[in-house]
Amino acid sequence: MTGKQWEALLAIVEGRSDDKKALGFIIDSPWLPGWAGISTLDYYSSDTIWLETNMKAIEQFPEITFLPGFWSEYGMCTEPSAFGARSIWYEANLPHAERVIHADEEIDKLPQPNVQTDGLLPFMINRLKLMEPALHENGHLIKFAVTRGPLNIATFLMGTSEFMLLLTLDPDKAHLLMGKITRFIEDWVQYQKACFPSIEGVLLLDDIVGFVGEEECREFVVPYVKRCFGAIDSKIGFFHNDAFGLTCAPFLKEMGVNLFNFAFDHPINQIRELAGPEVALIGNLPPRDVLAAGKPEEVYIATQTMMREAVDHHRMIWSCGGGIPQNVSTENLQAFVSAVRDF
Repeated sequence: MTGKQWEALLAIVEGRSDDKKALGFIIDSPWLPGWAGISTLDYYSSDTIWLETNMKAIEQFPEITFLPGFWSEYGMCTEPSAFGARSIWYEANLPHAERVIHADEEIDKLPQPNVQTDGLLPFMINRLKLMEPALHENGHLIKFAVTRGPLNIATFLMGTSEFMLLLTLDPDKAHLLMGKITRFIEDWVQYQKACFPSIEGVLLLDDIVGFVGEEECREFVVPYVKRCFGAIDSKIGFFHNDAFGLTCAPFLKEMGVNLFNFAFDHPINQIRELAGPEVALIGNLPPRDVLAAGKPEEVYIATQTMMREAVDHHRMIWSCGGGIPQNVSTENLQAFVSAVRDF
């Protein structure tokens, strides 16, 4: 993102902005390759194509701030690869990371990754280093360190059902796993900041937070996510959870979150009440059923309805309830932009 976009985003998050029509969307490999007419594999394997695709989106939609901005990633394989997960790649679909933990006792032997050398992480960093001069030439800066969250990574390492059972049946072993993963995330966020001093924000994505109840949230989410956001001194703690979000919403400020992207299932007013006035919100049009599957006129109407129903437009960024999914057309995004502009 540009320095101007960052300052505008920061002003909204800090409550200093009167802008009631800010637009922002999380974009990455689920949407960009298909929208640009290229294969997912080309997007991952060519730094030049990656750069050109992101620039194409930025130029096509100048009114939108795309977040986190030039996200260097390899889908859900990114963080698990550092723990030794085998990555399965596809020409036109997202990659898949295979499990590395097949029995609870294997958690003790799980290695602590070196974020400078392990898995796909060096390729992510090197892509940004190689492309950073071109980003600067186009007026853009690397402003966010990005990571999947500790519960999300845990489910890729051992399976979702298996991890949820672990939380209940062996909480001590679950804390051991969460501790190892959280130390990894702290190292990873700090390394990104060391490589790119322009970073002033942390984006953490963890939908599995929406799978636990209040008691589990207090024990297994709050302390570990707080450590992740506290890994560096940042101005924006940006949390994405487009699963059930009512349980975690009251704990956002305690966890270091001041910008929350949440599921479309929850009305904006309900999340605002639970999160409090100091957390900026970004959302929350249904991403698949409306933004992707709807007609442009349906997107326009739904967007204006969303804005009309929201009582408080302060500290608000209009978006969808999650990242932009596959198959969102240019026409539908333009309809969203028009709806916000015309409101």
